Amino acid sequence: MIESGQPFPDFELAGVDATGTPRTFTLADLVAGGKPVVVYAYPKDDTPGCTTEACDFRDQWPARTDDVLVVGISPDSVASHQKFHQKYGLNFPLLSDPDRQLMSAIGAFGEKTLYGKKVTGVIRSTYLISPDRVLRRAWRSVKAKGHAQQVLAALS
Repeated sequence: MIESGQPFPDFELAGVDATGTPRTFTLADLVAGGKPVVVYAYPKDDTPGCTTEACDFRDQWPARTDDVLVVGISPDSVASHQKFHQKYGLNFPLLSDPDRQLMSAIGAFGEKTLYGKKVTGVIRSTYLISPDRVLRRAWRSVKAKGHAQQVLAALS
């Protein structure tokens, strides 16, 4: 699991860009603009909690798009991301990590408690990455509702 102050792992993942167009992303692509990147990991497209979180990021972020890039990541396919992106008018990229390799490396996939049972799955988490590719802050095991506002407040 990655900790604050450590380099964020390099990656190459398929996804959709801010317009919903399929493409491949690398960490270098995301930080190329010279601004911090907020990567939030979520379990599944078009489910109640994940939709709430995505729409909160969509609604909270327009004022910050010049100085922070938001990116969602889940195990869903690019086709699923396209539908989710279009259905809710999302304004940021979504990455597909079907093998959960990046999510495992950063601590967003593993054992968690769901409805009182231990299960293995995506752990809803958010990561603030500086333009020099270093993890500056991590929010782990977060609640979907209100989390975008928490991240925005921390950046202010």
